[in-house]
Amino acid sequence: MTPSDFASLLTRFSAAATAGDGKAFAACFTEDGLYDDYIYGPHRGRAAIADMLENLFHRDAAQYDWQFFDPVCNGDLAYARSLSRFVSRIPQFQGREVVIDGISRFDLKDGLIAEYHESVNGGVAQFQLGVPPERMSKVMAKWARNFRDRPDVEAYAAAVRARYNRAP
Repeated sequence: MTPSDFASLLTRFSAAATAGDGKAFAACFTEDGLYDDYIYGPHRGRAAIADMLENLFHRDAAQYDWQFFDPVCNGDLAYARSLSRFVSRIPQFQGREVVIDGISRFDLKDGLIAEYHESVNGGVAQFQLGVPPERMSKVMAKWARNFRDRPDVEAYAAAVRARYNRAP
């Protein structure tokens, strides 16, 4: 995919996400595409991706906007920085405005997104919502366990441990 093609795909992707248009959002993905959300987890396939956007995210977030900046594309791999803003619909956090930044990785195939992964500081979002510290701690612990349980993360950590355990 060319950088220009990726920029166009990113424009469609963010416009559909902002509008809450699950069908248009899911159309940015391959049939078996994966959207791995840091809050709602992984969703595979267009139907699951559309459902996540419409019935989870937009259920919880009003006045949503998601914009991308500095897109970089090298064939089938692309990255972009983002800012997003929403107002919470979650009853205990109703009406609180949240603004977050993130970095997104797009694994591309045939002009569409095969896999989407994001890195977002969820603690920043939780603080803006007013999540109590004890609850934030539990959520962060769960995220940390999920992160450390990933095969790619464990393989990386094991390789570094092995390198440091060797004699110089």
